[in-house]
Amino acid sequence: MCSDKAILVAGVAKAFPIYEKPHHRLMQMLSPKGNKRRWFREFHALRGVSFDVGRGETVGIIGRNGSGKSTLLQIICGTLSPSSGMVEVNGRIAALLELGAGFNPEFTGRENVYLNGSLLGLSRDEIDARYEDILAFAGIGDFIDQPVKTYSSGMYVRLAFAVASNVKPDILIVDEALAVGDAKFQAKCFARLKNLRDAGTTILFVSHSTEQIVTHCDRAVLLDGGVVVADGSPKVVVNQYLDLLFGVDNPSLKGDALSMNDSDGHVGQDLLDDSDPSHSDPFSTRPNYNSHEYRWGDRRALLRDFSLQAGGVQNPTSVPTGEPIRLALAIQFVRTVHRPILGIAVKNKEGVTVYATNSEMLEVTEFPLLGEAGTTARVDLDFTCSMGAGDYFISLGVASRDGSEVTPHDRRYDAIHLHVLGSSFVGFSNLELQMRMPAN
Repeated sequence: MCSDKAILVAGVAKAFPIYEKPHHRLMQMLSPKGNKRRWFREFHALRGVSFDVGRGETVGIIGRNGSGKSTLLQIICGTLSPSSGMVEVNGRIAALLELGAGFNPEFTGRENVYLNGSLLGLSRDEIDARYEDILAFAGIGDFIDQPVKTYSSGMYVRLAFAVASNVKPDILIVDEALAVGDAKFQAKCFARLKNLRDAGTTILFVSHSTEQIVTHCDRAVLLDGGVVVADGSPKVVVNQYLDLLFGVDNPSLKGDALSMNDSDGHVGQDLLDDSDPSHSDPFSTRPNYNSHEYRWGDRRALLRDFSLQAGGVQNPTSVPTGEPIRLALAIQFVRTVHRPILGIAVKNKEGVTVYATNSEMLEVTEFPLLGEAGTTARVDLDFTCSMGAGDYFISLGVASRDGSEVTPHDRRYDAIHLHVLGSSFVGFSNLELQMRMPAN
């Protein structure tokens, strides 16, 4: 194994037998060797998964429910064997998998600390030396001497994370378990994860929270249907994950379907005043446009053009904090769209969402119930630039709703760059705090 790799996964596949009826399992067991009939069908949880994790790297694993994330982690930890392929691990693994894994519910918390520590290869003296730190981090008080079957889910994960993070592992694997902790404990856990990262621990982290993946990971791997769909920058991979979650399943609506010329050659004329309506995408000609945007949709409606105004300046390169901004958008309806929805999100350069909303959430009553084919609608978005100094990116999307189903038509992630000038505070948002001394 390469000395700079903590984990190597090569061509890993895992298939589980699914029996339609209970007696089919017995029939399979009694079937003579060589009998071609099988009493089960195979469910392929993983199909040839390959990736590696470098020493000291923090990698996020994301994907929809049933994509194979937990199965993959169990194979890496050694609690499951792959059907094919191989996994190599270099170093001691501490894992926080599904809630309760590795704990005996009949044992007390104290007994489980020693049991779990010994399973991780620590001697009793080593566990003794770490015990007070584990107890302090878990913060469950006298419950440490009660059977863990009496614990709440929050207490369970507190103790499990305290043990896993205090044994000084070479590799720490966390599978969504932190989702059951309260906000205060989660902040404590992420501070501990940062300390482990700084100390060179390799971390494999599974979460459905895209913000956590973007904020805490160096890399992200997206699984879908048991295969690796994407592997790279967390910000980019998270965008692809959101497409899977909120997009449509028809692959013909993605990828190279993004030629922005209308299929019937029609180009809307009612765009913003100073745009070039003959251009296939006037949006991309604006000074604030980010050419590294991530864009896709089925093209029934298009975000054709935009204009920024702040402080009397059209499309300014920088905006002072506190300045009112108007973002004007031109939405072209290539096909008739029922109940169109316009969404906006503002993120910092690390991909953390500062603000997001849409026309449904705002209950914009004047928003058209019908976008007729061949028409273009102008929408003005007015807001105050209350962000702190730095670079921000505006994402936009137009979609439509059919009952509970939302269909994306044009999504432009990180499409507009906004540079905010210095301010009298630090952070994402200006709370307009006032400081004064009360009169005597």
